Amino acid sequence: MSGDCAIADARVLDAGTLGEVIVEANARLSWLPKVHSAAEQIMFVGDMIDAGWVRVMRQDWRVVGFLARSGTEIHALYLRPEVQGKGMARALMHDAQATTSHLGLWSFADNARASRFYRKAGFVETARTDGAGNDAGLPDIRFEWHKKGA
Repeated sequence: MSGDCAIADARVLDAGTLGEVIVEANARLSWLPKVHSAAEQIMFVGDMIDAGWVRVMRQDWRVVGFLARSGTEIHALYLRPEVQGKGMARALMHDAQATTSHLGLWSFADNARASRFYRKAGFVETARTDGAGNDAGLPDIRFEWHKKGA
């Protein structure tokens, strides 16, 4: 990671910025249909912040990504495109893994980069669906992680 980076709990005022992070990250995925407006993304993130689920990555005081988790379920992991591949997602994931013995998440099957990332982070595929249960209607993969020795 370059620059001064820190992970902390999200603040209510981060919702707009985190909504932008989602929009920017998703814009690079040509296969992903746009099913939510930018305003809906901000509301989605705001609800997760209000619930206390969100940890943000700040680089030189600027929010560049976040991970949202409720208990053992990861609901979102997004980074601004210009910081992807620089270890920030790994740091956010290690932050989440340090506080529990198990994590689970869903990822779109077409998101090969995410699947590689989750496998490198120790997650294993446990299920696949046809996408009937998600907003985008795209096939998805269930990943699970268990701390070694737990």
